[in-house]
Amino acid sequence: MASQQQQLQPGGPMSQPGLQQSASIQQQQQQLSQQQDFDPVHRFKMLIPQLKESLQNLMKIASLNLAHNTSIDNGIKSSDASVQRFDKSLEEFYALCDQLELCLRLAYECLSQSIDSAKHSPNLVPTATKPDTVQTESMSYTQYLGMIKSQISCAKDIHNALLECSKKIAGKGQPQGIL
Repeated sequence: MASQQQQLQPGGPMSQPGLQQSASIQQQQQQLSQQQDFDPVHRFKMLIPQLKESLQNLMKIASLNLAHNTSIDNGIKSSDASVQRFDKSLEEFYALCDQLELCLRLAYECLSQSIDSAKHSPNLVPTATKPDTVQTESMSYTQYLGMIKSQISCAKDIHNALLECSKKIAGKGQPQGIL
């Protein structure tokens, strides 16, 4: 009887594994939400309903302001009644549009980098630790070394071109008599 009461109590031994499990589930959900916050496509999808709501609010305020100004122009109402500010709701709408634009630009940059990465290093090199996962698309180590050597050569060419250009620029800045 005493062991049953201990198990049913909030601090009993049965509740601790459940608490640990729920804590680990919460940590996983937080990590997932943090990863999704950095994903521009997910962020874009999350901002669309806010943008729709902001646009609806903007149109409603514009309609109310137009009706209020019309009634003032017709002499029905005085201008004492307070109306919501159109400019604030417009700024909110533009701020959401700017955030959406940034999300789309970031998503485009991520896609461009992914495409460039696949273009310049399309094949994987098989590792010695996982020989069973060798893919038919993977390149041999000698092929990989050749690719790396060509990338190093290209980087050196770019470096030399930049040095040459900087020397030419520095040479033009000096007076003619010193050369």
